[in-house]
Amino acid sequence: MFSVFSRTLLSNQRLFNFNFKPQTPLRLTFSLMATTTTAAAVSSPTNVSVKRVGTHNGSFHCDEALGCFMIRLTNKFSNAQIIRTRDPQVLEELDAVLDVGGVYDPARDRYDHHQKGFEEVFGHGFNTKLSSAGLVYKHFGKEIIAKELQVDEEHTDVHRLFLAVYKSFMEAIDAIDNGINQYDTDQPPRYVNNTHLSSRVGKFNLDWVDPDQSAEKENAAFERAIALAGSEFLDSVRFHARSWLPARSIVMECLAARGDVDPSREIMVLDRFCPWKLHLFELEEENKIDPSVKYVLYEDGRSKNWRVQAVAMAPDRFESRRPLPAQWRGLRDEELSKASGIPGCSFVHMSGFIGGNLTYEGALAMAKAALKL
Repeated sequence: MFSVFSRTLLSNQRLFNFNFKPQTPLRLTFSLMATTTTAAAVSSPTNVSVKRVGTHNGSFHCDEALGCFMIRLTNKFSNAQIIRTRDPQVLEELDAVLDVGGVYDPARDRYDHHQKGFEEVFGHGFNTKLSSAGLVYKHFGKEIIAKELQVDEEHTDVHRLFLAVYKSFMEAIDAIDNGINQYDTDQPPRYVNNTHLSSRVGKFNLDWVDPDQSAEKENAAFERAIALAGSEFLDSVRFHARSWLPARSIVMECLAARGDVDPSREIMVLDRFCPWKLHLFELEEENKIDPSVKYVLYEDGRSKNWRVQAVAMAPDRFESRRPLPAQWRGLRDEELSKASGIPGCSFVHMSGFIGGNLTYEGALAMAKAALKL
């Protein structure tokens, strides 16, 4: 069933008002202190009421840039001053430290991951070692998401988005920063990918041929990195709240109702179209669905005809669990209707992964017949 939040969101999109919408152009008012900052300077009485978050100076990566952005979204560290230094005396006096210092101690808001013996993971079935961004997200992610959704932190939608954003966005940043390959292989990659977020953040580092290597210019570059990483993080949260979560609720309802469609329980009908593939796999696994769904029916929004799509064997596979019958593939219109004995057929793809019919009844008849052939 829909959660209260999902139902309300679908009926009133304007209700969803994000607190951290970037300005155009995006300009974040971070206060960055140079690497020459002294302990006396950061302890100045003029800064008493301002929280201070430290990270290292020098070359930067996506994880500390994103970590600095996220921690400033929390109540505890809202609009905190970012201090970039490796001076241990300065770091010791700061309210929080990310990606430097060799200490992971959430009770003291220390979130480094470089020290020997560090093996912290996100949990909930995820086993990738965390970066500083992952540590901040693990401890503050629910608060950040709850503020975005404008609901209580214990709301079930908060937990769902907390896991979904980690899976689709955060885990890759953790893995890349920790040098974890995406695939187990002894072969070199077939192509170079310098377009992911971690790579794009890295490009903000000062070029070695740039004559100005000052701390001021480096801090300005880090500010740009924070803005990029932060805007994409919020985009991910926003997508999951506005699109992913309502779609999951729709698929959940339709999956539960599949027994009303056909006694086999292997045919699911979407009562309104939404992105369904990944949700179906996850919900089948979560609910131990057996037998698995073989065909999904939905109305094409443009032609108003109906589609019958064979479910893939896995989210990243092209092969279908049960392709539409070989004798139908490549046929169209009257020829297909004659071969199948079902009126109104429009096409079946050569691979058998999808077909069409003019009506819902015709598409359902195709799916039922395909289960028996």
